[in-house]
Amino acid sequence: MRVLITGGAGFIGSYLAETCLEINDEVYIIDNLSTGSLDNLKHLQEDSRYKDRLFVHVDTIFNDKALLELTGTCDVVFHLAAAVGVRYILANPLESIRTNILGTENVLKHCARFKKKVLIASSSEVYGKHLHAPLLETDNIIYGPSSKSRWSYATSKLMDEFIALAYHRTNGLNVFITRLFNTVGPRQSGAYGMVIPRFVSQALHNAPLTVYGDGTQSRTFTYVKDVVRGLRALVDSEAAVGEVFNVGGIQEITMLDLARMIIRKTGSGSRIELIPYDQAFEKDFEDMQRRVPGIEKIKKVIAYDPKTDLETILDHIIAHMKNSAAAQ
Repeated sequence: MRVLITGGAGFIGSYLAETCLEINDEVYIIDNLSTGSLDNLKHLQEDSRYKDRLFVHVDTIFNDKALLELTGTCDVVFHLAAAVGVRYILANPLESIRTNILGTENVLKHCARFKKKVLIASSSEVYGKHLHAPLLETDNIIYGPSSKSRWSYATSKLMDEFIALAYHRTNGLNVFITRLFNTVGPRQSGAYGMVIPRFVSQALHNAPLTVYGDGTQSRTFTYVKDVVRGLRALVDSEAAVGEVFNVGGIQEITMLDLARMIIRKTGSGSRIELIPYDQAFEKDFEDMQRRVPGIEKIKKVIAYDPKTDLETILDHIIAHMKNSAAAQ
């Protein structure tokens, strides 16, 4: 199969590229490197097994000529290109909305022209302020006011879903929508607000682990290799066409407990420091207290099984960050 991955030089995209290459797919990547990096692809580009099956284009999904050629060439498009990370979104609100909504519509337009399958990577952020668990694909949506910039990302990803489903219902386009829950693993950057690489970096430097708010907010983290295997399997399932799926893990943990676990696993002398939200972010930030996915739907369709527990995930991330630091 020939696959196109938008945002393929990003954290998740590069792992998806590797998974596709391992099963003999031909992989095309388009990425403008705004948050992605060619370093994420270096090991694949240097692997002789993939030299004739990996093609990387540094370009934007707004370049119609490039997107037209790549979409026409491929059988399926994995649309991962998006503004990512709380800090990036708060710092670049207009560009984030434009990228997420207009960029997705441009990808869908080209996929519809050639009748190509397309998977849209949405986000658990679309659920908003729910406190119950697990979150189900059929749940209502609860957002805060428009004055809180955090919700611009959530609403833009929800609009991506609406547009994709409209293409499916109007044009018969084979779309697949996935709501990703805190995907983590080696190579993830902490520069855009991702909590685990930030905590691990602080712990390895014996610096305070800065926990925002009171630390009781909880998340469910998912290993990136489990996630990309699920994404690749979905596009081969006829039952998944036109459907929305949660893609997440099963272990809920508070930020305080996560910080304690990382301190223990790194053997760090760090302490935990609570930072009020109004000191950590812009004045119009608002957090989500809890995010736990219900994954029964995706398990039924593709037997999705996130096998990697949080202890193992952290072991992989800590080892990678230690090795990266030693190599510098």
